[in-house]
Amino acid sequence: MNTEISITVKPNDEKNQTLINSEIERTLSKKGIKFQGEKLTSVFIKKSIDARHGQIKLLLKYKVYIAEEPNGDGETLPVWKKASGSKTVVIIGSGPAGLYAAFRLLEDGIKPVLIERGSCTEERKGDITNLETDGKLNAQSNFCFGEGGAGTFSDGKLYTRSNKRGDIGKIYRIFVEFGASEKIMTDAHPHIGTDKLPGIISGMRKKIIELGGEFYFDTLCTDLLVKKSLSSLSVTGVKIKNLKTSTESSLESDAVILATGHSATDIYKMIAKISPSSLEAKTFAVGVRVEHPRTLIDSIQFHGKPMPQAAEYRLTTQVEGRGVYSFCMCPGGYVVPCATAENQIVINGMSASGRNSEWSNAAIVVERRVEDIPSEFIEKAKNDGCEALGGLYWRTWLEEETFRHAKGQFAPAQKLVDFLAHRDSSDLGKTSYKPGVIPSRLDEWLPKEISSRLETAFKDFDKNMHGFVCDDALLIASETRTSTPVRILRRKETLECEGIANLYPCGEGSGYSGGIGSSAMDGEKVAAQISHKFQENA
Repeated sequence: MNTEISITVKPNDEKNQTLINSEIERTLSKKGIKFQGEKLTSVFIKKSIDARHGQIKLLLKYKVYIAEEPNGDGETLPVWKKASGSKTVVIIGSGPAGLYAAFRLLEDGIKPVLIERGSCTEERKGDITNLETDGKLNAQSNFCFGEGGAGTFSDGKLYTRSNKRGDIGKIYRIFVEFGASEKIMTDAHPHIGTDKLPGIISGMRKKIIELGGEFYFDTLCTDLLVKKSLSSLSVTGVKIKNLKTSTESSLESDAVILATGHSATDIYKMIAKISPSSLEAKTFAVGVRVEHPRTLIDSIQFHGKPMPQAAEYRLTTQVEGRGVYSFCMCPGGYVVPCATAENQIVINGMSASGRNSEWSNAAIVVERRVEDIPSEFIEKAKNDGCEALGGLYWRTWLEEETFRHAKGQFAPAQKLVDFLAHRDSSDLGKTSYKPGVIPSRLDEWLPKEISSRLETAFKDFDKNMHGFVCDDALLIASETRTSTPVRILRRKETLECEGIANLYPCGEGSGYSGGIGSSAMDGEKVAAQISHKFQENA
């Protein structure tokens, strides 16, 4: 037989196998499981840190086999096949949803053709350097757009609560195959790191090409090839434009996967023109990013005790009927510029694999429901033929409003204590945000329904993490890309777009996932459905 158990040990005892074995046996006995005289084999599953109540403990989870050997189920990689070329699927976007959709198609020998508006990782690095050092934005290749998607150069967190949506272990195993640390298989909050991900993503691309897949970088999907019948629409391919040569062409395909991420506003507008009823407004969140010295957050979370890793935190509260919470917390990380248009300021955070910078940061965002969108943006969306775009229009307005209070890519910022006291910040201090920051009264120009809720929330958070509100805490505006304001509706049974057959929305941009892990699982899910459809029609 086998069973899963959890034990608690002190950080210094993590490598003490004798003590761990003793704790495992004690836990089995406590559960009433008989094992005397039998061979015990324990397989480590997960590690997390519990720093509550002033005492730091490690929670270790094991699967224990009693009088039997571990079977190794779920520990092998999938078998990928050389693409036969008999069926081709175009994938728009090469983020986690697109890449994992490609790998899933290759399990059945189906050829993936990935269309990516941004550059490959090697060239994308240069575009990001230019943005951070000189403020020069390439609107098509940046922190959001390019090979691997937004996660490639903005952290690489893999943690997801959506474990029931697919095989998250399989997602992790594929990452490990291409260079990620084995630790992601067992850490409670797995993280790859921006310094590691580009090489991993490049390796994935090379494998897909080796198996017969294709990549079109610096190539924009400008429209869908749509076949119309009396009562339905069906996609037969895509129209594309090479952004370096301006060459336009068409690609026919047996299906199209839409995996464009949450920043491709042009894709939503394209869908709205073809089938406006296929879009639905949804809840999202916006706010600011707060940055502290890492030592301060470590001291609060670890109660002043030294630990080898940077501390994380998760904060949430309700203010006037709306959630206010931390998002994408980056311990030992950096704040980075994530605009995708010249007249925008968009902020995000990232960490390298070591999580060892001087700072720790997190987005603090306010829930924004459909009914919260001002009527002028809803009316504009209605006049444009798709009311569901109202939230997207408002998000764009906020990013442009933030730019009006900025100086190029120098972001508007205010000390947290000054934000709460409603006063100017005379000295912003140091920051990890490379373009730089300028003093700004965020408390005055951020929408009042956002700033007032943030003010209340920060006071609440300081009660849970005493010292969170301090002179060293810096607010940088604006954090707007936590998720998409629009969902591309899809049929529950077939996963096709409700109004456009043979089009398969997936990942963050579709509104059905959030983050690398859940997006990768969603990409696999639609690819499996396409493969099943091909087999049924064979």
